[in-house]
Amino acid sequence: MGGHAVLLIGVPALEGWIRERTAFYDASFLSADPRFAHAHITILAPCPPDLTLLTRVAATVAPFDFTLRRCGQFPDGTIHLIPEPADGFTALTAAARAAAPHIRPYWGRAEPAPHLTLDRTGPGVSVASTLSSLADVVPARGRAEELLLTWWESDRCRVLGAAPLGDGTN
Repeated sequence: MGGHAVLLIGVPALEGWIRERTAFYDASFLSADPRFAHAHITILAPCPPDLTLLTRVAATVAPFDFTLRRCGQFPDGTIHLIPEPADGFTALTAAARAAAPHIRPYWGRAEPAPHLTLDRTGPGVSVASTLSSLADVVPARGRAEELLLTWWESDRCRVLGAAPLGDGTN
């Protein structure tokens, strides 16, 4: 499978931890681009690599604060943090889906739910072990001020564009 574009909000407070997990599983997905957000909350994936879409979606929501403290697990074993409040992320996803109605989020495998992916359960990895390794990082506070359009592909991860969040009136 080739690469794909993703609209996302970066979470700098967890960047170091997520980079370490990415390096453990597949270092080819570590980006040299300092603007790239390995730690992020996805707004729409896949999405068109369209800068007009990026700016249009970003304009729909004003900057907002959030906290990551609660951990969840999806049925496929994906361990994640849940942003609180999630309203800003939900509004951005709704705007992105309205702007690109032909896109099936997550390739039709799941409905979007705001989250920051941490890991997946397996040998030596559980929700408890993941939370234990995050003890010095979580709870994490963040401020969504910028929407990123990124490209994800082995050895080619990079930022395609960035747009500040708007005033929420569009």
